[in-house]
Amino acid sequence: MSVSPATGQTGDTLLVPPPGRELPHRLELTKPDGRALTLYGLEPVSYEGPVPSPGVLPDSANPHLRWHPLRGEWVAYAAHRQDRTFLPPPEYNPLRPSAPGEPPTELPRGRYEVAVFDNLFPSLRAAAHDPPQLSIPTLPARGACEVVVFSQDPSDRLATLPLPHVELLLQVWGDRTRRLGARQDVQYVLPFENRGVEVGVTLHHPHGQVYAYPFVPPVPARINENERRHYEGHGRTLLGELLDAELADGARLLYHGEHAVAFVPPWARYPYETWVAPRRAVGGLADLDPPERRDLALALKTVLLKFDGLWSRPFPYLMAWFQAPLDGRPHPESHLHAEFYPPLRTRERLKYLAGTELAAGMFANDALPEERARELQAVAVDPEAAC
Repeated sequence: MSVSPATGQTGDTLLVPPPGRELPHRLELTKPDGRALTLYGLEPVSYEGPVPSPGVLPDSANPHLRWHPLRGEWVAYAAHRQDRTFLPPPEYNPLRPSAPGEPPTELPRGRYEVAVFDNLFPSLRAAAHDPPQLSIPTLPARGACEVVVFSQDPSDRLATLPLPHVELLLQVWGDRTRRLGARQDVQYVLPFENRGVEVGVTLHHPHGQVYAYPFVPPVPARINENERRHYEGHGRTLLGELLDAELADGARLLYHGEHAVAFVPPWARYPYETWVAPRRAVGGLADLDPPERRDLALALKTVLLKFDGLWSRPFPYLMAWFQAPLDGRPHPESHLHAEFYPPLRTRERLKYLAGTELAAGMFANDALPEERARELQAVAVDPEAAC
């Protein structure tokens, strides 16, 4: 089976890109348990054999939300996630393509670079219903949780993927944002990657996730409120002004391209915290044009290669992409960017959040951003070289 690059036809679904934006090659499939699977490729996509699934959605997969009255925020409860796959042995990797004669995994064999499927253990689910009735407000935890598999090869990592592959991944994140954001039960889409057991990874195969929330979560909401106030007062984005200041200063820059920037922010809460952003203020990943996407891929690879150059094993981090809310209103104040939170004090010591961070919400950083930026600047990398 394949998808036509000319028409974007997959089965009975006609895919129409937004004006001025192209879609990657893609093929939409349905797993035996009813979950969606989408394969993305740099060339027309094909697959072999039956569409696999390693299991079925648990009967208990009915997450709900409970209101935290003092913090003024929702907390999700998904008890079925206690049974999710946890650091399986290498011979059982649920994210690699299925092999003949072996137990089925999440992915088929075939010609594609990136795969996206509904999480078997979701914290948010469109079919969530009937939350418990308590003394505090509760709601069904509607939304979506998707797994994004970056590569068929379990030995790959985001830092070593070829640039066209990284560009495709940026397209995939944009496509997922656009499609999930069209749903009535979604107001915010957050693509992210956890890498390393130090940040709680349960599967080593290179992958990330996309969460689609039924509300704007607290951190993006606070970011957007500050962005909105600045835009109303100055007529341009807050991050745009901050990028200009970083470009003029240069002390913390890790990448400076025609369309993208990477830097250690002077306000970094984590040692080695790094931000990556397009220079033009776009609201989301789906709004990037091809030159911006390529430069952003260069910036992203530069940061990741520098991280790995500092560390004696794959560098642990959380990467999150912050986009505009998807509430049906224009958001000219929003400026797409990624934030990296590496939990490291030095090359061999982890930073654990403690009383002031977890209880008070005020981060205490024991390293100056300028010092960490100099360490990263000293790591020579070539993001365009074959890895």
